[in-house]
Amino acid sequence: MNPRPELPHATTQQGISRPGLAYAISSYLLWGFLPIYFIALAPTGSLEIVAWRILLSLVFCALLITVTRGWGAFFALLRDRRVLFTMAAAGALIFVNWQTYVYAAVSEQVVEASLGYFINPIVTVFLGVLVLRERLNTTQWVAVGISIVAVIVLAVGHGQFPWIALLLAFSFGFYGLIKKRVGPRVDAVSGLTLETLWLAPLAAVQLWWVAATTGLTMGTEGTWHTVLLLGAGAVTAVPLLLFAAASRRLPLIYMGFIQYFAPFIQFLVGVVLLGEPMPPERWIGFALVWAALAVLTVDLIRGARRAAKRVVAEPV
Repeated sequence: MNPRPELPHATTQQGISRPGLAYAISSYLLWGFLPIYFIALAPTGSLEIVAWRILLSLVFCALLITVTRGWGAFFALLRDRRVLFTMAAAGALIFVNWQTYVYAAVSEQVVEASLGYFINPIVTVFLGVLVLRERLNTTQWVAVGISIVAVIVLAVGHGQFPWIALLLAFSFGFYGLIKKRVGPRVDAVSGLTLETLWLAPLAAVQLWWVAATTGLTMGTEGTWHTVLLLGAGAVTAVPLLLFAAASRRLPLIYMGFIQYFAPFIQFLVGVVLLGEPMPPERWIGFALVWAALAVLTVDLIRGARRAAKRVVAEPV
């Protein structure tokens, strides 16, 4: 799910970067509590929320580029047709992801949304095999197999196919693959600006549709509601920027551990705060997913240790 972070000298030689750790934890905490934010926007529906999220994120990023004097670099990206159309594909995937996630939040299906982000690391491994022709070791195949069994248990036992979870996991998985292709050429702010720029016409159509059918809620539900809705751009961009700052300062293994903060908090929000049902078969499905993640984590630790030993063994 996450792009491979750079390993600064301060991190590898002087221990873990405390600012990097703070940035990472902050980003995933914000993502974890995001469902509460969207639920607080009631009676605004998911179509209107996502439309404002796109347009206000574009405005927020434009302001950031202006403050940081980054328009020259941004216009250079616009002249790169490959980057431009790659970010269009990324925008389409993040649109699907946002629309599904906000729908899950406002319809109080946060537990299934959290399942999607628990599954996402395993889906990323699976996509590496299908798309990038990567080879999995035995441990990774075990994790993928357990996760497939988990989905079957959830679909059969709970009586409902977990389409929200799988749509979130696969849309973000493919989004990660696309972002990996552009790599460091596109920074977090410029990337989000390009994605939302492509999506702006679609967002405008969504707002027109909502206005023509149920009516827009912006400015009609009180001052506090309007302020929250106007903040949709900031709550979208800020965690991404914190994540980008963290990924440049922390080793991949730490980012891998911390990424589970968000779905775990979402799970607690759904079960504890919203009181979503957790019948036995759902607990079994989640337990299988967590077991698969444990297997994947063990493999990640082993890989990191082997890599560290190779670095030590290499002559300087």
